[in-house]
Amino acid sequence: MVVGDVTTGTEVLVIGAGPGGYVAAIRAAQRDLDVTLVERDAYGGVCLNRGCIPSKAYITATDVAHDAATAEEMGIHADPAVDLGGMHEWKEGVVDRLTGGVEKLCKANGVTLLDGTATFVDEGTVRVEHEGEGQGSETVAFEHCIVSTGSRPVALPGFDFADEPVLDSADLLSLTTVPDRLVVVGAGYIGMELSTVFAKLGSDVTVVEMLDDVLPGYEDDISRIVRKRAESLGVDFHFGEGASGWRDAADGGIVVTTETEDGTESTYGADRVLVAVGRDPVTGPLDPGAAGLEPTEEGFLATDERCETDVEGIYAVGDVAGEPMLAHAASAEGIVAAEAIAGEPAAFDARAIPAAVFTDPEIATVGLTADEAAREGYDPVVGEMPFNASGRALTTGETEGFVRVVASADGFLLGAQIVGPEASELIAEPTLAIEMGARLEDVAATVHTHPTLSEATMEAVENALGQAIHTLNR
Repeated sequence: MVVGDVTTGTEVLVIGAGPGGYVAAIRAAQRDLDVTLVERDAYGGVCLNRGCIPSKAYITATDVAHDAATAEEMGIHADPAVDLGGMHEWKEGVVDRLTGGVEKLCKANGVTLLDGTATFVDEGTVRVEHEGEGQGSETVAFEHCIVSTGSRPVALPGFDFADEPVLDSADLLSLTTVPDRLVVVGAGYIGMELSTVFAKLGSDVTVVEMLDDVLPGYEDDISRIVRKRAESLGVDFHFGEGASGWRDAADGGIVVTTETEDGTESTYGADRVLVAVGRDPVTGPLDPGAAGLEPTEEGFLATDERCETDVEGIYAVGDVAGEPMLAHAASAEGIVAAEAIAGEPAAFDARAIPAAVFTDPEIATVGLTADEAAREGYDPVVGEMPFNASGRALTTGETEGFVRVVASADGFLLGAQIVGPEASELIAEPTLAIEMGARLEDVAATVHTHPTLSEATMEAVENALGQAIHTLNR
């Protein structure tokens, strides 16, 4: 890297090295384009450093301890001791390995890496300010630009992340001691994943949510299973309440205040409070207006099916481009943008983009629900297989939930919803089926290994065809 006030040029400038940006940079380099990738924080973005990977590491580790401690039915009696400091150190090692790998992959593919903060000068130039005294800045001229600046936690009035007791998800995953009492504001996927983790670690967890149930956007029979499991772990839910503020308490902790629509106030004692009410796109530091970009009212950069914005030659991928705000969607969009720049006929289709929530049990979905299919004019056919009829599920001790498939009247797969063990892995099969235009008969005729959880997908499809063997046909 050249230090000082210099000017350089590149064919493709990628701003942000998260799962959308670094994938876009590598794919563009694979297409023999000259690529420069700018990152102001850490390679891998929020996902690898503060989100997806750290949270799943904690989920896995706490499940190991919890499963061992609750396996009496299997004849196993154990009382594991959990060292959160040791768990944190292990998690950091996983993160460091992955982020270091991203940097090596970029360099191995010929991507030029720049550390610093990029700000648009105009529609063909950015200014990159390097961190550190005396490091200076440089101007980078580009032919094409891919914006992948990601998102950040939504700030809630009355809760300043700068205050020690107020945490975002990254802060919570950086703790080295377990708080005795934790209030979680928000029962979306982040709030539910982390409230479950810390309940298993021994925290007294209280969740407050303005809506009337957990996981808005998921069908009732799915969210209900997750909520009941969390309640069995000791998580205390309070719905229809919005968090309004907090104050220090005489016992050395804090008091979190909530309010209902009719003005009724409630208070909850805590040692820490996690605010998990959503994420906002990061566009401010870019000065998008200087390049002619006009963010939406919510702050996103609108794009077409090629991930290109209204400004020719400038693309946006990942969270900054809006829903679906998923790491794997960002990577898919990054590939589309890079290939579009390379002149290939690439387009992004969100219909077959799966989503997973790593709660207990897991949730995974893809495509349309039955109600959504009906609203789109289909006459949907639905098949379902409960895990309590699965031999493999019984041998794991995890029998709550089901696999549900949705198809058109003429048998084409339109969607799937899974709640239960390994749902995040099982969703790959129906996702592939939808992507390739498979019919119910195609999946039913595919021989599945026995005994496995994946057999439940085959049985759900057979159920939709009215010929299931291991569950009653509808």
